[in-house]
Parts: sequence; C-alpha cells; structure tokens
Amino acid sequence: MKVPKFIVPIIVVIVVFLFQSIFIVKEINQAIVLQFGDPKKIITEAGLNFKLPFIQNVVYLDKRVLNLDNPPEEVIASDQKRLIIDAITRFQIVDPLKFYISVGNERVARSRLSTIINSRIRGVLGTQDLATLLSTERTKQMTIIRNDVNVEAKGFGIKIVDVRIKRADLPPANSDAIYKRMQTERQREAKEFRAQGAEIAAKITSTADKDVTVLLANAKKQSEIMKGEGDGQRNKIFAEAFGKDPQFFAFYRAMQAYETALIGGETSLVLSPDSAFFKFFGKTFKPN
Repeated sequence: MKVPKFIVPIIVVIVVFLFQSIFIVKEINQAIVLQFGDPKKIITEAGLNFKLPFIQNVVYLDKRVLNLDNPPEEVIASDQKRLIIDAITRFQIVDPLKFYISVGNERVARSRLSTIINSRIRGVLGTQDLATLLSTERTKQMTIIRNDVNVEAKGFGIKIVDVRIKRADLPPANSDAIYKRMQTERQREAKEFRAQGAEIAAKITSTADKDVTVLLANAKKQSEIMKGEGDGQRNKIFAEAFGKDPQFFAFYRAMQAYETALIGGETSLVLSPDSAFFKFFGKTFKPN
C-alpha cells in the first residue's frame, strides 16, 4: 500500500512535537518547568514528564548533597594569633523554586555561599583563642557556623548539611619561626641526652674497670697462694729427698746448675779448678 506524500511531513511534525513534549527527570535531579522564564511546575520525583513544546523549557537542579570547597581564609584569633583556615561545606538544594528565583543557578549559589561562610568563619573563630581552635572545642564552633550560615542560606532554598575545617595551618612566616624554635629545642634535648649517656657510659666504664682490677687482684692473690703452696710442696719433697740421700741431692742440684749455666754455647766462666762448682767434674758419682 502506497503512503500518500502529505502523510510523511505530518508524521515528522508529530515526532518532533512528541520529542519536544517529553523529558525525563533522573534520580539525582529535580526540575523546574518554565514558560517564557516563568516557573510553572516543580518536579522532584524521577520519571517521565511532559511539557508544552517550544513554549516551555526545563531547568534541572541537583538534589544530592553537594560539596563547596572554600578557598583558604586567614583568621585572627582573639589572642591575636593568625591561622589559615581551609574549610569545606556540604549543602543541598531543598527548595528548587526559591533557589531558582534567588540565585538562578548553582554557580551563583556557590559564590554567594562562599562569601557568607568565610564571613561567618572569621566572625565566630575570631572570638576564640588559638588553643580553642586547635582543640576538640573546634567542633562546637563549626556547629555554630553551620547554624548561622543556614539562617542566610534558607533564603536561597539551600540547606547547609555540614561545615568542617579540613586544615588549620599557621601562616608560612609563623610556621618557619615555630619550626626553628622546635628544632632548637630538639637540639637542646639531644645534647642533654648525649650528656646523660656519656655520664652513664663513664659510670659503667669506671665500674667495669674497678671490677677488672678486683678480679685481677684476686686472681693474682690466688695464683700467689697456689704458687706458694706449690713451692712449699716442692721444698718439702726436696727436703725429704735430701734427708734420704744428701749426696744424690747435692749431685742433682749441681746438674741443674750446670744446665742453667752452660747451655747456650756463648757462656764463659772463669773459675778456679778447685772451685766447689766443679766438684763433680772428674769424679764418678756413686749413689748410696
């Protein structure tokens, strides 16, 4: 069956009409239907929706919790100490219509919120001293900031979920001075530890030297005692041997004297032939 030529343009127009009439809202979005810039309908649920083609258009807004990373802000505490505060804010668009009317889009909303948050950070944290800002009390101060910002953000259709400090640093000049002071303090402590260590080492060394001296003295004493006992035993044996055969004992001692005096080859003795030293030369020893 042949389709009339005038049907094709009609089908095209219908398709375009349907395409311009249908729009889909995703789970993460909420939408505002505008007619010549005038809001006509707010859609917060995901699904398929319809609008008038060519007359109405759709603006999508994110309904998730969004992050706003504020630029670092210098805060002067109540004790005149300076601190660089880097904060992050989490917010959510809860009233799409008020949001669109007051700020128009997310870019403008972020700029307005950033100004308000920085102002409240300076106002609240500026009333506290540095020790408070670096302690657990800081959480309480951030809650105050969040509540104050929420009051102003409510007029934009925005809810502030949380305001947190990511980092709190001293200005570079202060950080350098504190670092040098800490370095000097650590060097002083290191010197004290080394001095204490040297003192303990000297005590240990002196104690060890004393113990060594005592041990050596005791050992020498014991060796002298043992040597004396050995000499006494030897003399006793010699005495007993001398008592049994004095002539053999005299001969034995003479042989020891000859061995000591004559061994070596370079010893020269000038003695009288009738010296007692040679009394056993030329004689035959006959033991008893």
